[in-house]
Amino acid sequence: MKILLAEDDPNIAGHVVEKLGREGYRVEVLSNGPDVWEQGEAGDYAAIILDLGLPGMDGLSILKRWRGAGLETPVLVLTARGSWMERVDGFDAGADDYLPKPFRSEELVARLRALLRRTGKAAPRVKAADRFTLDEQARRVTFDGRELDLSPLEFRMMTLFIDRPGVVLTPAELASQVQGRDDDAAKNAVEAMIGRLRRKTDSDAIETRRGFGYVLPEKRP
Repeated sequence: MKILLAEDDPNIAGHVVEKLGREGYRVEVLSNGPDVWEQGEAGDYAAIILDLGLPGMDGLSILKRWRGAGLETPVLVLTARGSWMERVDGFDAGADDYLPKPFRSEELVARLRALLRRTGKAAPRVKAADRFTLDEQARRVTFDGRELDLSPLEFRMMTLFIDRPGVVLTPAELASQVQGRDDDAAKNAVEAMIGRLRRKTDSDAIETRRGFGYVLPEKRP
């Protein structure tokens, strides 16, 4: 699911891209107002995260132009000021939600999900990557069409891989997100879990990048 992030602060943009990437979103970042205006109209985005303080053209003007041109893409507005009058102006211009800075990345993700649900653009429950499919609602993973018998931790690990095909995940990252800690015992448990998943699928279903971590290959020919 593709998201446009209009933000001219590189630190904020980098943090948001990393967080949304972990959640399975593909994020395109633009920092210049006129570029954001043009790309927002032309691009096929599930949602737009729009900072009001952009150089070249402010976010409120961009939003008014989008809505005036009939653009219906949901827009989550970010601003460093956050006064009630500015929020009113943003909603009047066509904003779907509003988040003042500074914000927690968890709240941004939650608001984005809620926005996508309200506008009927929520991420699909069934995802596919390489030879795997994942049904989040049914808590079901298949490999070459065969349902896998997975423990809750194995299911959580496969969800991470299927959400990010082609991305190398380190043992520490897997341990932290699957088990909630990244000590040596947790990282050793990751290696054991990868071994079990390979036995339940194929030896090359999850590849090792020595010195880096593990990766679920993108779709093979």
